[in-house]
Amino acid sequence: MMFSPSLFSSGFKRLALVLALVLGAGTIWTMMQESKNEVERENPVMADSAKKTAGAKPALTVMAITPQPVEWPRMLVANGNIAAWQEAVISAEISDLRLTEVRVNVGDQVQKGQVLARISPDSVDTALSESQAAVAEAEAMLAEAKANGDRARQYQATGFMSAQQINQYLTAEKAALARLNAARARMQANQLRLAQTEVRAPDAGVISARTATVGSMAQSGQELFRLIRGSRLEWRAEVSAADLGKLKPGVTAMLTAPDGTRVEGRVRMVAPTVDTQTLNGLVYVDLPIAETGNTLRAGTFARGEFELGRTRIMSLPQSAVLLRDGFSYVFRLDDQSQVAQTKVIVGQRMGDQIEIVSGIAADTRVVASGAGFLADGDWVRVVDAPETARKNP
Repeated sequence: MMFSPSLFSSGFKRLALVLALVLGAGTIWTMMQESKNEVERENPVMADSAKKTAGAKPALTVMAITPQPVEWPRMLVANGNIAAWQEAVISAEISDLRLTEVRVNVGDQVQKGQVLARISPDSVDTALSESQAAVAEAEAMLAEAKANGDRARQYQATGFMSAQQINQYLTAEKAALARLNAARARMQANQLRLAQTEVRAPDAGVISARTATVGSMAQSGQELFRLIRGSRLEWRAEVSAADLGKLKPGVTAMLTAPDGTRVEGRVRMVAPTVDTQTLNGLVYVDLPIAETGNTLRAGTFARGEFELGRTRIMSLPQSAVLLRDGFSYVFRLDDQSQVAQTKVIVGQRMGDQIEIVSGIAADTRVVASGAGFLADGDWVRVVDAPETARKNP
């Protein structure tokens, strides 16, 4: 077998090329390792974090948001009862007469002067007829006495009648006039008693109570009905003495009715005194008449808020705030997508937003939702939040 120098030369060249490539790769790897070791020696914390990040598995995919500055109304929360603005007690003005008709019931709307009940007028009619007859008799007697008096005055200057006789006629005329006036007064009294047999509404409003019953005996001053004047209700809110000074007439109040309806009212008056037992004072809030009988009832309990102005605050969605062991927390995000449980102080709530009083800065990134599935130090995958999620509603 013949050995060819050209083949030997070609194989040697290929071997030399392979060796050169291997040596070059080894040199590059050695340089990279030395560079990596140098970085680790200079910043061991960063190197350790990078190792953990490379080996950590994200616990959850989350959206990152920051607290949003918004203007919220400053509210003062209070509790109280719904009551009638003014409640009139309607009673009979005559006694010992029987009720013959009751024309209204509880809840009825009535107008001023409307007849609510009738009392038997029989005995009053009889007395009125007698007094009318007495007036007619007194008028006849006065006419006769006046005629005698006129003649007496006519003959006074002639001397035809004695002074004594003239004086008697003039006195009789005055007495007859007095008897007529007395008879007329009795007649007017009986006419008034007859009018009182009709029990009328003193003002427009709604009947809140009724004790009148057909067939019962009416007594003077006895309550027959109760009337809420003008159908007006008010909220009597109990406010602490420290907060009374923050309220004044005209301040807006928003009530929550028992059925959940929101009703707006206005402060009419702040009580000048404070209860020594509770250290609370009453605030009287006028309520719209349109809500009377629909959503509000006198005597019911209601919760409400007074608007004291507006203030600028930071807010987060309630889904970003976690309640644990009686404290509020958020999960703060760092640059390596690791979460840190951070305690915050929260304030008032409005809709699905909650005020952040302290605990984080305005530019802090926090987990928007799913905080209940995270633990302190977890790694997460962060996705961009939609534009609408970055703004408060």
